[in-house]
Amino acid sequence: MKKIVLVLLFLVLHQAYSQQVADSSSLKEVHVKAYFTEQPLLRVPSSISVISSATLQDHSPFSLVPAVNTVPGVRMEERSPGSYRFSIRGSLLRSPFGVRNVKIYVDDFILTDASGNSYLNLIDPRSTSSIEVLKGPEGSIYGANTGGVVLIRPFTAQDSLSVNASLGGGSYNTFNQNLSFYKQGRNFSIGVHEGSLRSEGYRQQSSASRKYIHINPEWRYSRISKLKSLILFSDLSYQTPGGLTLAQFNASPDSARRQAIIQKAEVSNKTWLAGMANEVAISDRLKHIISFTASKSDFENPAVANYELRDESSLGLRTYIEYSNKQFYFPFTIQLGFEGQKTKMLKNNFVNDAGAMGNQQQGADLNANQRFGFAHFSAAVSKQLSVETGVSINRFSYSYLSLFPESSAELERRFKKNELMPRFAVSYMPLPGLNFRGSVSRGFSPPSLEEVNPSGTAINTNIQAEKGWSRELGLRLSMLRNRVYWDAVYFDYKLNDAIVRGVNPNETDYYVNAGKTDQRGLESELSVQLLPFAQSRIIKSLQLKNSTTIYRFRFKEYLFNRNGLKDYSGNKLTGVPAQTIISSLKTSLPADFSFFIQHNYTSEIPLNDANSTFAKSYHLLNARVAWKSGSRKFPFGFYVGGDNLLNESYSLGNDLNAAGDRFFNAAALRNYYFGLTFGY
Repeated sequence: MKKIVLVLLFLVLHQAYSQQVADSSSLKEVHVKAYFTEQPLLRVPSSISVISSATLQDHSPFSLVPAVNTVPGVRMEERSPGSYRFSIRGSLLRSPFGVRNVKIYVDDFILTDASGNSYLNLIDPRSTSSIEVLKGPEGSIYGANTGGVVLIRPFTAQDSLSVNASLGGGSYNTFNQNLSFYKQGRNFSIGVHEGSLRSEGYRQQSSASRKYIHINPEWRYSRISKLKSLILFSDLSYQTPGGLTLAQFNASPDSARRQAIIQKAEVSNKTWLAGMANEVAISDRLKHIISFTASKSDFENPAVANYELRDESSLGLRTYIEYSNKQFYFPFTIQLGFEGQKTKMLKNNFVNDAGAMGNQQQGADLNANQRFGFAHFSAAVSKQLSVETGVSINRFSYSYLSLFPESSAELERRFKKNELMPRFAVSYMPLPGLNFRGSVSRGFSPPSLEEVNPSGTAINTNIQAEKGWSRELGLRLSMLRNRVYWDAVYFDYKLNDAIVRGVNPNETDYYVNAGKTDQRGLESELSVQLLPFAQSRIIKSLQLKNSTTIYRFRFKEYLFNRNGLKDYSGNKLTGVPAQTIISSLKTSLPADFSFFIQHNYTSEIPLNDANSTFAKSYHLLNARVAWKSGSRKFPFGFYVGGDNLLNESYSLGNDLNAAGDRFFNAAALRNYYFGLTFGY
């Protein structure tokens, strides 16, 4: 903190110099669309971070992990290539595999299914323009979640015509290819993105491949109306090497668990996602938006304990009407809307006979239904004061039908009717460039279908939805034409009936409610343009960024009564590091070269609820050198980068509460990547 204050003081003392620099040297003000209408991030009364296109390009094109982890309060892990985990403010607790308890949208379309599960690993990083991360419960307009919301913005047509291509490779026989086409007409635009990735992975039994395509056309069919759609297909497969004990990790981190090799453990996921959205400006003050989303997933997972097949399909509808009045005593906007979604899962488990399906163990037909109505109000009460308030009324239900070994009548589980999720937020700007904010919000998140019916186990009818209140205070500071930007926040989150994962002796999962958690934290995000761009210097520009996360997360009340009563109250929250500090420096050099370097410090991580085992802290150093031609019509470039340049031995994507103390999934040691980019 002292270093941050000194940097700010230094820049203030040099303000006279800064004012002589042309406006073109200042950083662009960031705008977000998280709350329906585009607005400056500086004035938004919520904790939102933006992962820009530039940030995504500064890191390896093979994975979203390093770019996403630059956001304070967000932790993304990769147990092996393609096996993502994602958490916001500690929500990793209930996400041993995949992404749960975080609502994800691709443009206006719902990626998360009705039960709260998201296949984020389907997305090609190169297809993404930017990512907005809303931290903390955002149920007032986005429905059930206690972690947060992620809004993925795909690339759209900018010029009248553009074609971009890239080829890349790297360590462990990694190869990546992308091709994008954008066409912008008077009333019609279309973007097409295609990509493929394959890698043998750092560890045994960790190869991965992905084939991806998405198409997003947009048609302005009248002066007041436009229609846009999304068609996305992803064919993803990755082997799963399994967790290692500490002794195995220290002796041979690149090895796989023997049973994972014997059972040929892997995941295959073929998913279609399609959507259509229509917007009509009924008048200057009134507009209506409606979007439909449909998805279909074929999921196959020969695992150590069993062989699982899932056939999943989802349908979703989101619609709202917006009224905006800028001529009132104070400008205000109101949105009234509805979102509903239904997911159907046909699930069959078999004996895994060395990678082949054996005798069937279980079969079930599971359905999840969620729907909520919402209202949102925002107003600029004065030039300094803005307020936002919103509330949603939620209904959630599951139905279960056993198909094997015995058929049963359909059972239904309804959670509390009319579950309210309110949010109130205020921001105050006493001086230009200085904004204080505060908010109170409630989260609610029922268990996902995978938590209700884990692989190879019976349906759990006792597990409850988790819910809680979050309170936060923050500030944003923008100075020197936005060349200095600082966002800091303190939050206090009380979560009840937190859902945690356990593992049976036969290595099947189970989920229980862990009572109450007490989650308090400080998050800071700083960006400083130390040297504004100047063509005449050797170092043409120099930008410093820092992301700091400091957490005190504890189980407040956690009595665990399985195979004997245990009291974990007061223990650290499993899977959450207490400190994460990420700093980077980026500079523009002569002859159109640029250089980027980033350091990541992550403190030790508790690996089980008992806090008897911790993953050690680690330091990561990444760097990238890039060159791009000055040609606007035929841009051409190349890049060379390295990850984990300190050759740190660490685990990324630990198996929490693992059976047999197999917690550790070793990340790659020092590795490199390179690529070429072409454009028109």
